[in-house]
Amino acid sequence: MTQAEQYRQLINNFYTAFATKDYAAMAACYHQDIVFEDPVFGVLKGAEAGAMWEMLLGRSKDLTITFSNVEADEFTGSANWVATYSFSRSGRKVINHIHAQFSFAEGKIIKHTDNFNLNKWFIMAFGLKGYLFILLPFLRRKFSNTVKQSLVNYIANRK
Repeated sequence: MTQAEQYRQLINNFYTAFATKDYAAMAACYHQDIVFEDPVFGVLKGAEAGAMWEMLLGRSKDLTITFSNVEADEFTGSANWVATYSFSRSGRKVINHIHAQFSFAEGKIIKHTDNFNLNKWFIMAFGLKGYLFILLPFLRRKFSNTVKQSLVNYIANRK
């Protein structure tokens, strides 16, 4: 198996674990020095990234994940995935289309960046109130800070 095939398999393993809500298997795909980034959490490093997936999967009631277009070469990879769930704060259904980009080191994912349209996400998650997050940057920052703080609290309380 070539390195590119191994990395494609690694991405497939990551999303298969995600779809079955196996956060430990997801974290096992990550290098210890992982850098994760997305529009909501911002940048997370090391164990924070695995803890984020653990927290999200533990709190989700109806999350489903599908993924497609997995590609990789010897250094980078990508995939498209869709998360469908009820947002806990509003009960509203969210169907989030995400494009993921990866970098690899030592047979693991060392950089994982998820990109999605945050404005669309706010509207799906909050309805008309979502427009306030779009129009008022300080609300967007407050939301991101609240989400990051919930991760910090989660990590502190699981030890």
